[in-house]
Amino acid sequence: MALLHFRGRHGPQDRTNPEVAAFLAGHSIEVMPRTAARVDDFRALLPAGTRVYIAHIAGTPIEEMVATAARLSAEGFEPMPHFPARIIADRATLADWIDRYRSEAGIRAALVLAGGVANPVGDFANSVQLLDTGLFDKAGIRRIHIAGHPEGNRDIDPDGSMKNVTEALVWKQNYADSTGAEMAIVTQFAFEAAPIIAWVESLGKRGIRLPVHIGIAGPAKLQTLIKFAIACGVGPSLRVLQKRAMDVTRLLMPYEPTELVAELAAHKVRHPDFAIEKAHLFPLGGIKAAASWARAQGGGEPASPCP
Repeated sequence: MALLHFRGRHGPQDRTNPEVAAFLAGHSIEVMPRTAARVDDFRALLPAGTRVYIAHIAGTPIEEMVATAARLSAEGFEPMPHFPARIIADRATLADWIDRYRSEAGIRAALVLAGGVANPVGDFANSVQLLDTGLFDKAGIRRIHIAGHPEGNRDIDPDGSMKNVTEALVWKQNYADSTGAEMAIVTQFAFEAAPIIAWVESLGKRGIRLPVHIGIAGPAKLQTLIKFAIACGVGPSLRVLQKRAMDVTRLLMPYEPTELVAELAAHKVRHPDFAIEKAHLFPLGGIKAAASWARAQGGGEPASPCP
C-alpha cells in the first residue's frame, strides 16, 4: 500500500499507511556542510533528536565539518559525521579529527567508511584500518556505523561478488562483539525491495547480527536520481528508474520512494525479526523535499513547526 489521498470538504487530506509510518519512525537523514548552510533552522524540518549524518566530501575543510556538527547538536539533533578512510592522511590526522569533534561538538557517534575517492591520500584505504587504530574506542565513541551494499560494490569486489564486502562485515561484527560498540550497518540506496530483503537475510546466515539502517533515495527528479545511482554504483535495481524513464507519462514526474518503503515495511510486519531497524534518507532532491515526504508518510513532525 502507498500513501492514500482523498479530498474532503476542507481540501486535500492524507491518510498514511501505518506500516510505513512505523518503518520511518526514528529515521535519519544526510547533509553536507554546504547544504546545511542553506537551511535556516533544521528544527523547522526534522523531528527532534533526528540523527543527521554529515557527509565529508574530499576537499571539505574539517573546520566546516565540525562547525556543522556543533550547529546540529545545538539545535537538538544527533550529528554523525563521516570518517572516510581514503581522505584521511594518517593516524595523527584521524586523532585530530576525533578530538575536534569530541571537544568542539560533543560528538559520540561516527560513520566509518572507505569513502568515494579511488586512490587513498595517505595511510588508510578502508574502514577496517580506521577501526583497527583503536582511536574511536579510546575516545569513547561508542556509536559506530559502517557501510553496507545490498547490491555489492565493484570498488571492493571487482568481480561482482559479495566476497570482500561480506568478509569485512564479519570482521566488524567481531569488532562490535569485542569492544561493546553500538554498531549498525547503514546502506547504499537501492530501488527494489526483493534484492534488499535477500541481502539482509543473507547477513544472518553469515553470523552478522548488526542491525541494518536501510538507505532510501528521497524524492527527486528522475534524471537526478539516475545520475546519482550511476555515480554511486547502484546495481540491478537501477532498472526501476530506467523503466520509468521509458514511460513518457511518468518521465517528468518526481520519483518518490513510497512504494519501495511500503514493501519493506510490510515485510517487516510479517517478519518482526527482520534486521532492518531504521530507514536512512538520502536527500538527493534536497533536504526539504525529503523531510516533507517523510512527514507526509507519518515519519514525525518537525521539532518546531513553522507557524
